[in-house]
Amino acid sequence: MYGVFFCYNGTMKTEHITEYSQIIGQTVTCVIDRPAGSRHPNHPDLIYPINYGYVEGVRGGDGEWQDVYILGTDQPLTACTGSVIAVVHRLNDCEDKWIVSLDSKKPDREEILQAVMFQEQYFESELYL
Repeated sequence: MYGVFFCYNGTMKTEHITEYSQIIGQTVTCVIDRPAGSRHPNHPDLIYPINYGYVEGVRGGDGEWQDVYILGTDQPLTACTGSVIAVVHRLNDCEDKWIVSLDSKKPDREEILQAVMFQEQYFESELYL
C-alpha cells in the first residue's frame, strides 16, 4: 500500500505509507534552518541536539519543503548533502521526516530513534529503514 497524509484546514485524511524504497538511499541537499544547539522558534524550551532542516524542491505532507533530521555530525550546519537512510512516518500528523546521514555510517534503529526523540516524543510515529 502506498499513500500520503493530506491536511485540509487542520484536519487529516490518512492513507498509510509502507513503501519508502524510492526515498531511502537517495542523495539529497539540505538547507539547515535549525542548527544543532538552536532553539525551536515557537517552543524555546526545545533545543535541537542535531541539525534539522529541509530539502528544497520536495514538498512534504504539510505543503512545505520536506523536513529532514541530519545525522553524522555534532557541529551546527547551514547546508549539507547526504543520503536518506530512514523515514519517520508520523501517524498523528500530516508529514513525514526524512533521516539523512552525512557519512557512510548507518545507525541502527535504536540510535536513530534516540537521536530524534527530542522532538518525536510528542508524536505517534513509525520508523522505516
